Amino acid sequence: MSEATGAALLAVFGLIVGSFLNVCIHRLPRGGSIVNPPSHCPSCRRALRWFDNVPVLGYMVLRGRCRACGEPISLMYPAVEVATAALFLLQYWHVGWQPLLVARVAFSGAMVVLFVIDLRHRILPNVITVPGIVVGLLASVVVEPGWIDALIGVAVGAGSLLAISEAYYRIRGEEGLGMGDVIMLGMIGAFLGWQLMLVTLLLASLLGSLAGLAMMALRRGDARYALPLGSFLAIAAIVATVAGEPFVAWYASFY
Repeated sequence: MSEATGAALLAVFGLIVGSFLNVCIHRLPRGGSIVNPPSHCPSCRRALRWFDNVPVLGYMVLRGRCRACGEPISLMYPAVEVATAALFLLQYWHVGWQPLLVARVAFSGAMVVLFVIDLRHRILPNVITVPGIVVGLLASVVVEPGWIDALIGVAVGAGSLLAISEAYYRIRGEEGLGMGDVIMLGMIGAFLGWQLMLVTLLLASLLGSLAGLAMMALRRGDARYALPLGSFLAIAAIVATVAGEPFVAWYASFY
């Protein structure tokens, strides 16, 4: 199989997975099952026909509206599908056809779900992050970063945010970070190891600070505005998978 054919098949697979991730994004925050009922319109509850469920193409054919009731369908659905396919290809470009690609593809899919859910609902479902830690640790036995670095990543990642959260609460008397953020960073450490986890935390903090300053400049919030740290962690983690190691090597060159 040629590289072009393999990449094309991976992109199609990414679109299909992205369609499933849309189900997770819509139902998990509401406590719904991701299996039953079958895909349906959120407005009229009519079940979708199989050809309406074809990723991206179904949205285009329907012109962004439900076939039954005519209600608009969120652009988020095709966006998630395309983003998932793009991230799968990005991981393929970075690591190639090797076992690590499976772990990175699974990790990327989880980051998509966590990014959107935290952005929209300010929650990070344990049903993704807790099993994610287990999967990341199991994968680290056979692929990068190795189980020792993964264990350190979980401990340092979750432990550091937990310590920050506790310190913030004792100083300010209010919650500054949720446990979802703590567990998510532990999951990132399990998949990427402690070094890339630290890169992720650094970059997420920078993104959060810039977003906070922008919100205040636009008068859309103040210093206490609740920013979706999980969404920033998701972006930063994806960047770390492809640019984290060169950054660590550059930083280490100063010592």
